[in-house]
This record gives sequence, structure tokens and C-alpha cells, in this order.
Amino acid sequence: MDVNNARSKVLAFRLQRLLTSKAANGHNFFGAFFKALYSKTILCLSLLFAVAVFASMWNVSHLTEVLVQTQALQNAKLYAQSLTESRSLYSAEVVKRAVAESQTEASHDYAMHPGNIPLPATFFFVLGVRIRVCPDDISCRLYSKYPFPWRQETGGPKNQFEEDALVALTKNPQEPFSRLSRKGNSLTFSYAQADILRPSCVGCHNTYPGTPKTDWKVGDVRGILEIVQPLDAIAQRTQRGLRDLFLMLGILSCLALVGIGIVIARLRSVSQELERRVVERTSQLQTVNSELAEAQEKSERLLLNILPASIAQRLKEGENQIAQSFPAATILFADIVGFTQLSQRVGAQQLVDFLNQIFSGFDTLCDQYGLEKIKTIGDAYMVVGGLPEQQDNHAEAIAEMAIAMQHQIRAFNYRNETKITIRIGVHTGPVVAGVIGQKKFIYDLWGDSVNVASRMESHGVAGKIQVSENTYTLLKGDYYLEFRGNIKVKGKGKMNVYFLNHRLPKAATKVSFRKAST
Repeated sequence: MDVNNARSKVLAFRLQRLLTSKAANGHNFFGAFFKALYSKTILCLSLLFAVAVFASMWNVSHLTEVLVQTQALQNAKLYAQSLTESRSLYSAEVVKRAVAESQTEASHDYAMHPGNIPLPATFFFVLGVRIRVCPDDISCRLYSKYPFPWRQETGGPKNQFEEDALVALTKNPQEPFSRLSRKGNSLTFSYAQADILRPSCVGCHNTYPGTPKTDWKVGDVRGILEIVQPLDAIAQRTQRGLRDLFLMLGILSCLALVGIGIVIARLRSVSQELERRVVERTSQLQTVNSELAEAQEKSERLLLNILPASIAQRLKEGENQIAQSFPAATILFADIVGFTQLSQRVGAQQLVDFLNQIFSGFDTLCDQYGLEKIKTIGDAYMVVGGLPEQQDNHAEAIAEMAIAMQHQIRAFNYRNETKITIRIGVHTGPVVAGVIGQKKFIYDLWGDSVNVASRMESHGVAGKIQVSENTYTLLKGDYYLEFRGNIKVKGKGKMNVYFLNHRLPKAATKVSFRKAST
């Protein structure tokens, strides 16, 4: 049978089977499913819209909270920067000049001494108190792990956030510390950053009367600057905006459901018509399905009897010419000696039956050792190891088959009372394998290695397995090989050849071969 025709039938069958399968499955399973779904369409869509609206509401609410927190963080950083710059300016431009010119003195109890001005830290404390006068506005505070004695009650941490901020900023003073707190309906954002001692401040803090610590160094965390922002007003405005947004989403969802309901009513009538047509088409496809299945099976069997499975697959996928180089393969040629004389003594039918017995046994050995049968020509048999899928132990597989072929010939002679022998030649080398042409495909080999393997058989001895030096190199150590000598080979000149006898006992447990792909 023409393989192209077989391939076309295979593709047609697969397409037909795909259409049949889709139609049948759609009618049986999905048809029942969609019928049940149609009856509850509006309910299902309502649930889906409800879930979508809820997810949208949650996502918008979450994003709004993140945006509020981000804005609060930016505001806190700006306030902290402004306060820090104010204190720095006060220290450098007011305190430093006033003290240097002996106009006045800076002290923590400046209110009790007319003419004195507050220390920078005291100035900051007072500024924080003034800022906190409005309860809905931002408040600020400066506290420390080492407050001055006169600020023991007000200068240390007062709540869990301040304690956590003091620990975190002491370890990593460069990273601000913040937290969003919710208590009932009240939302507050707290921000803290380290107050790091500068070179101009170290001396004052170490020498000022009553200082709690006298070994301050530049870069030490003297205290924590805290900014607290109530976000209740912002949160309320945000919630009002969200309520309006959610109401609009609900109205749009209802309108969408009404529109979809109208469309679904139309789709139901169209679906019923399509179902009727699918039933008719399915019936027609099922009529030819069994015939296509039978044709496909026959085509597959024929193709796999002609070609290796991997090559057949490549042909079915559209490749017209297939050729592949193999750096190493082992080729076996076998010729039945005495078959011509036997053909003169028996009838044609019995002769064909004998030949079929012998070659069928060889085919079984090919499958057993994972080898690829190439062809038979008259009473000659050709097989190769190491392709179309590469095989590391191809030489051993061919050697095992050659020995088994001799055993089969002896068994054949015993069963049929004949005296035929087999002459086998083996060679290992690079080959090119593939399929060419447009008709009557055959998987064949080309290259000098094929010629050498053929010469190994034709220059061999009946009942013997003759191998080339390449094959001998791969088999020595595991097989008993007898050096025949340096013989003259047609077209190749002098060559060292060997007789393969049997596998050595020490290597008998090493045999392991894959099954043939076909």
C-alpha cells in the first residue's frame, strides 16, 4: 500500500475522530451541564456580579487605606524635617549667637530666670506643646531613654509604640519607624525618627548640669522625634466617597444583569437549534467512525511493519526526506549457506515456509535485543544496532543476536532434518540512515561501513561469525574472539578479522538491552 495514502487516511481519521469526540462529548456531558446552567443563569450571574462588586469594594477600600497611610507618612516626614530644621536654626542662629555675645544664657528653666532663653531641646518641647493645642491637628513629641531629671515623667516613652520605636531606632537609626493604629472608629498614624547627636551638640549634652549620661558620642541616638496624626476626618471623607462608588457599582451591575438576561433568552433559542444540528451531525459521524477506525489501524500496522516507529511518525508529520548521520552503528549481514541446494530438493511452498521460519525467528531476535531490521534479499538478512535511536551497547546487541542466530539455525536443522548453515559478517562504523523517494518507502543505510560489513559476510566462513577490527575493539574483554588473520578484502585491501565464538562467563551478567521501538 502507498504510504502517502496511508498517511492521508490516518490524518483524515484523526480529524474525523476529533470532530466526533467533540460533538459527542459536548452533547452528552456539556449539553447536560449547560442545560442545568441555563435554568439558573440569572442566579449564577447575580452571584458572580455580587462577588465581583464585593471584590472591587474590598480592593478599592484597601487601596484607599494604603494611599491614606502613604500620604500620612509623607506628611509626617515633612513635619519632622521642618521641626528638625527649626531646632537646628534655633540652635545655630539664636542660642549660639546669644550665648557667644554674652547677651543671655540658655537653660531648661528659662521661665524662672528673666532674660534667659530655652535650650534647643526645651524649645522643641515647648513647640510640641503648642502644636498639640488643637486636638484634631498633628502633634509632636521628643522623648528619650535617658531623659533629664526634671523630665523623668514626661521625657520617657509613654506607650507601646514609643517603646517599640525606641528599640527599633536604637538598632537602626537611619530607618524611620511608623505604625497605623485603629481604636474603635479612631484611626491614628504614628511616625518616629531618631534624634542623632551632631558634633555641635555632644559637648553640651556631656557637660550640662544634671545630664543623665556624660559619654555621648557623635552619631548616638539621643532621643526620638515622634509625629502623631489623627486620620479620622480623612477616613470619614474616604468612607463617604466609597459609599457613593459602591452604590454606583451596584446600579451598573443591576443594569448589566438585565441586559445579559435579554441576551441569554436569545441565546437559549439559538442553542436549542444548534443542539438539534449537533445530534444530526453526530449520528452521521458515528456511521463512518468504525470504518475509519479499521482503516486507521490497518494503516498504522502497515506503516510500522515497513518503517521504524520514530521514522513513521516523522513521515506522518510531513517530512518528505529523512536522513540522519550516526557516528557509530554495528551492521550485521547474514547469508544462509546451502539454501540453494535445499531449494532444489523441496517444493516452492515448503521452501518459502522454511525461509519464513528462519527469518521470523531472526525478527524475534531483533525485537529481543532492540535492533533494527533493514531488509532481506533472497536468503540474506541485514540488521543494524545503534539506530534510529542511539544505543550505547549496539555492538554487544549485534554479537548476542549473531550467536542466537546460530543457535536458531541448529534448532531449525534438528526440527526439519536439514543441514544448512549461516555465514555472518559484522562491522562497526559511521553510517547515514534514512528514507528517500516518493513511493515504496524503505528505511536503508548508506556509507562505507555498509560495504565493509557486507565484505565481512561474503569473505567469511560458513558457520562462523566474522567481525572487523572495529567491532573486535568494542567486544574484546567480554567475548571470546579468535584472530583469523590479515585477509585481503575486495575493495578494501588487507584487513585484520576475527571470529566471534561466545560471551565470556565473567561478562554473562552484564547483558541488558532495550526493546525495539517497533
